[in-house]
Amino acid sequence: MKLLVTGGAGFIGSAVVRAAIAKGYAVVNLDALTYASCLDNVKSVSDDPGYVFEHADIRDRAALDRIFAQHRPDAVMHLAAESHVDRSIDGPGDFVETNINGTYNMLEAARSYWVAEGRPSEFRFHHISTDEVFGSLGPTGMFTEDSAYDPRSPYSASKAASDHLVRAWHETYGLPVLITNCSNNYGPYHFPEKLIPVVILNALAGKAIPVYGKGENIRDWLYVEDHADALLTVVRRGKPGRSYNIGGENERTNLELVNTICAILDRSRPLASGSYADQIAFVTDRPGHDMRYAIDPTRVRTELGWQPSVSVEQGLERTVQWYLDNEDWWRNLLSRKGVGERLGAKS
Repeated sequence: MKLLVTGGAGFIGSAVVRAAIAKGYAVVNLDALTYASCLDNVKSVSDDPGYVFEHADIRDRAALDRIFAQHRPDAVMHLAAESHVDRSIDGPGDFVETNINGTYNMLEAARSYWVAEGRPSEFRFHHISTDEVFGSLGPTGMFTEDSAYDPRSPYSASKAASDHLVRAWHETYGLPVLITNCSNNYGPYHFPEKLIPVVILNALAGKAIPVYGKGENIRDWLYVEDHADALLTVVRRGKPGRSYNIGGENERTNLELVNTICAILDRSRPLASGSYADQIAFVTDRPGHDMRYAIDPTRVRTELGWQPSVSVEQGLERTVQWYLDNEDWWRNLLSRKGVGERLGAKS
């Protein structure tokens, strides 16, 4: 099976590429190499005979047509997206262009290729999305595949729009699509602008560890390698036209998560005195900050037999150790635009 993976030099995309190559898939990695991409993320598989890299932008339809015609993939795994909520608050236009218009281009290029190939029934267009399209939960309840869409940020609104486009291309044109909506990912190769890598790197640098509001916002945390395994399960066994919610079943408040990371660092690289938790600083909350996300993964578990294998405690131990062991990787990224700055503070 040959996979065309968009955004394969990013955080989740590179985990999919590495996992797919390990499982014996052929992979075409399409990435524009924007600020959050890094080819070092796939360096371990770059010499594999089943791996090909295409430097291209999903907003470039001509490039997409060439790549489909040249490589003739059996399935598309569409992960390329702008994904940082704080950046979407400051610059929503990039999210509209990439997440909405880029997905439209991918759908049209895939449809043209699929029709030219005789509409093969085994072809799949797998769109990878987020639980943030469903809005914010109260203290109880979980998102299911039937939850109403209620996006609250430019990022989640752009992903919601792309989800709707994918469904429309299935209903209108018969394109065999799959949609997955995942909870918050974490793990190795996470670009240092999201919560967990920011906590780790600020702690190591002796800087303040920023926690929005009172740290009471709750997220369901999914280890990225578990997510990659789930995505490959869906693209191989999912039913066309179906959506699947993928969660880690690991709900934690942001403050609980930060304290856990600090405790791991206290054991792994202890300070001369005190705890890394002493560096925690509560900062002004993000505008429109959703209070709680939680995924009900019943469908993917019962229909496809997938469930997460890594608890949040295990995953955080692995993640912290990876950052301690791979300083060269993250130091090379610290000079990129926006890293280390407070973004999304303006409403």
